[in-house]
Amino acid sequence: MLRKYGRALLLTFAFATAAKADQVSSFTLDNGMQVVVIEDHRAPVVTHMVWYKIGSADEAPGHSGIAHFFEHLMFKGTEKVPSGQLSAIVAAQGGSDNAFTTMDYTAYFQRVAADRLDLMMQMEADRMVNLKISEDEFLTERDVILQERGQRTDGDPGSLLNEQMSAAQYLNQPYGIPVIGWRHEIAALTHDEAMAFYHANYAPNNAILVVAGDVNPDDVLALAKKNYGPLPPSDQIKPRLRPQEPPQLAERRLVMADERVAQPYVVRSYLAPERNPGDQKQAAALKVLAELLGGSGTTSVLTRALQFDSQIAVYSSAYYDGVSVDPETFGLVVVPAEGVTLADAETAMDKVIAKFMTDGVNPDDLTRIKTQIRASQIYADDDSGALANEYGAALAVGLSVQDVQDWPAILQSVTADDVMAAAKLVLNKNNAVTGWLTTEESAQ
Repeated sequence: MLRKYGRALLLTFAFATAAKADQVSSFTLDNGMQVVVIEDHRAPVVTHMVWYKIGSADEAPGHSGIAHFFEHLMFKGTEKVPSGQLSAIVAAQGGSDNAFTTMDYTAYFQRVAADRLDLMMQMEADRMVNLKISEDEFLTERDVILQERGQRTDGDPGSLLNEQMSAAQYLNQPYGIPVIGWRHEIAALTHDEAMAFYHANYAPNNAILVVAGDVNPDDVLALAKKNYGPLPPSDQIKPRLRPQEPPQLAERRLVMADERVAQPYVVRSYLAPERNPGDQKQAAALKVLAELLGGSGTTSVLTRALQFDSQIAVYSSAYYDGVSVDPETFGLVVVPAEGVTLADAETAMDKVIAKFMTDGVNPDDLTRIKTQIRASQIYADDDSGALANEYGAALAVGLSVQDVQDWPAILQSVTADDVMAAAKLVLNKNNAVTGWLTTEESAQ
């Protein structure tokens, strides 16, 4: 069973719109569990998600990977639902389920017919507090995760470069630790440590329930009270006060050479602010900046300059998410054309960025980007699962329902001056890590 441990699933919905205010209801149970209901009556289906405010950045030192590890262990079963049966039961109802872990949260979801919601809540509430894991099951799953690390990270030069760049980017903040964990620490995790992590963090007062689809808010609240309401809160939930980064004083550079590399490329990440509750304007400007520089494969600044005008690159992009507890990164990627060195590709990228900083934002480009953002928001309204992700991820990092509701308008309010101010703040090589992924031969 595939269990995703990154943000890839959520990045698909980076511009998902907030549902209309009258379609979203929010409640808090007596035990501290937040409940969000998003109404969408166009089809008799529902997405049921439980988000835990615990991710890889919340792990104790030396226990890297335990949040992702427990994502796997949550499918091992309870007395009511034996090991491996939860997914089988969901499938038997004609539904689908999965889970994913990131630096800031772990989420579990099912998509089923709306009249199966009570059953989903019963099973999810059961495994929130009643999980049973034998020593043998624990050891077997630990081997599975070590194999997963071998296949997805150790066996992939691009993943290894990303891991090394994150470690270089964050000297003190735990975002520098991979979500899947370091191999030697995964191998050392014990059954007792895993169960202690579970009992401390898997509790209603550390969880957010998001239900989106063909439902009535009062009915969802009644079901939530019945299934989740009796669960006891944990007295071990700690404030998310993480170590922060000292000032970065110089650019950091990495060259990773691997004979398995099929296509060399240059990637650069800059430290960048996150979206903050009640203060999302700067993050919105960074989102628009990423779209202007590299969001389109045909019209973005990097694409026009590097792929069409000079034909130095075959691919270029820029990215920024912003949905995180602490500052994260703004990134650039350039894949050089055949015969172009990584040094020349990086130089060309820097020239394009320097020209952009001098010339500023093209008004027509800004208008086009805002139109595209608005269009993507309208299309996202057609996917209640995307809306469930949008709200769940935001709430799990400390944003509010109102912040999610305000986000589309804030994006539309971004001005050229806002974009340039954000660019001047972030696009500083002293705050950057630049990585080259290449082959053993070309690294000599």
